[in-house]
Amino acid sequence: MAASLHRIVQSNWFSTLVFLAIVLTSVLVGVETYAAFDPGTTAGQTVLLVQQVILWFFALEIVLRMAARWPRPHTYFTDGWNILDFLVVAVCFLPFGTQYAAVVRLARTLRVLRLVTVLPKLQVLVAALLKSIPSLGYVGALLFVHFYIYAVIGVFLFGQNDPMHFRNLHTSLLTLFEIVTLEGWIDIMNIQVHGSDVVGYADVPPSIASLPRVSAEFPTVAPIYFVSFILLGTMIVLNLFTGTIIAGMEEARDEAIRERLEKAKAARGGTTEAQDLSAISDQIARLSESVAMLQKRLENGARSSP
Repeated sequence: MAASLHRIVQSNWFSTLVFLAIVLTSVLVGVETYAAFDPGTTAGQTVLLVQQVILWFFALEIVLRMAARWPRPHTYFTDGWNILDFLVVAVCFLPFGTQYAAVVRLARTLRVLRLVTVLPKLQVLVAALLKSIPSLGYVGALLFVHFYIYAVIGVFLFGQNDPMHFRNLHTSLLTLFEIVTLEGWIDIMNIQVHGSDVVGYADVPPSIASLPRVSAEFPTVAPIYFVSFILLGTMIVLNLFTGTIIAGMEEARDEAIRERLEKAKAARGGTTEAQDLSAISDQIARLSESVAMLQKRLENGARSSP
């Protein structure tokens, strides 16, 4: 029975059926955002009925996958992706009342996450992001140092000329964040190049216009400041993020390939890498015992000889 269920849940047609169900529920989640499909309408009731059918299909899928592992169905939870599937489906069965309709809709939205569990390529991407988090922390620290230094310099250089963008540290940091996205940085630079009396302050709100301001021109320093910040921040530091994620993706891909090879080897009746290592360890232990016994015999023979 378990072998038959295992063939079913591992078959291409079953995987395709699950994928189509996930795509359908994802589309219906988006459809529910329109007023024409409000739960009070006939169309909305139809959508809810289809959603319930899909939910029970997902529950049946999980039961089949656990039964296929009989007599050890608990091994289903040894895979992190299976745990995610189970949690997404279990949340949708929680008894929320009508006053928590928004929570119910949010729970149905979580089903879209199941696309990650059925598409191996998406699993590799998510695994790569997770593996890159430690390295991304160091890259983020470097980026913060870069922002902090330029923010302080910006306040000292342009604070009096342009208090709207460089009034203090946090204002300067927000401005630099806008600049690193390459959004409107030319306009901000022109304020520093030509002075705030000439550019940038003609149509500002009264709260900004009332700030103390002394117009000044920085025709040389401003371009160097902004161009160097963009080159270092956008072209170099942000590329480190990309490189780190790519490295994590390669590592995750190699790990996925290794896991597939291990599963294929185990399915053919061969031993897995972990089993091979365990067998080698047992052999080494037996050899150590044999060497110890031989050494003991040699010592006893040496004592008994005249």
